[in-house]
Amino acid sequence: MNMLRPLAALAMTLTLAAPAWADKLALTDISSYLNGIKTAQAKFTQIAGDGSVSTGTLYLNRPGRMRFEYDPPNESFVLANNGAVGIFDVKGDPAAETYPLSRTPLSIILDEKVDLTRARMVTGHREDGAKTIVSAQDPAHPEYGSIDLIFTGSPVELRQWVVHDDSGSATTIVLGDMQTGIRLGRDLFDFNKPQGGDR
Repeated sequence: MNMLRPLAALAMTLTLAAPAWADKLALTDISSYLNGIKTAQAKFTQIAGDGSVSTGTLYLNRPGRMRFEYDPPNESFVLANNGAVGIFDVKGDPAAETYPLSRTPLSIILDEKVDLTRARMVTGHREDGAKTIVSAQDPAHPEYGSIDLIFTGSPVELRQWVVHDDSGSATTIVLGDMQTGIRLGRDLFDFNKPQGGDR
């Protein structure tokens, strides 16, 4: 039996622990919250479509920059910057696998101005106990996939997202406590310095 799946479920339950009921957050309030995040750092747990679990640290510098740094023994990095996403496998191919950020649903929350009220962007908006769940896509390119964003309120906080890519696979990211408004070094998002020496 794969013991990582129950651990992932436990991590998700603990991360989203909150009062039993809350009003659904308005899309305008969620957009304002996301636009208010300039820099952020948080621990994360990633559950891939095959059930495998990874942990690491997420760094965010809006607009357009994000870094997933995985905990050992995984030495991979995923960087988003300058309109591109790069996957770096330190133990494998030294060249990054890259593709346009615009082709991923993560571009929605990395946009310079997040506006979830745009026509055809939000395909679902509901409450689930203490959580508000927003399903969104690029209205011009729904074929690129979609993202489910899970928030808690009082104050508004992003706790989890699920990316559904164009192949039909789903990857879940569960966030720990997020620190915002912190200084992040430029090297963290530099494709030429994937180790990110400047913190």
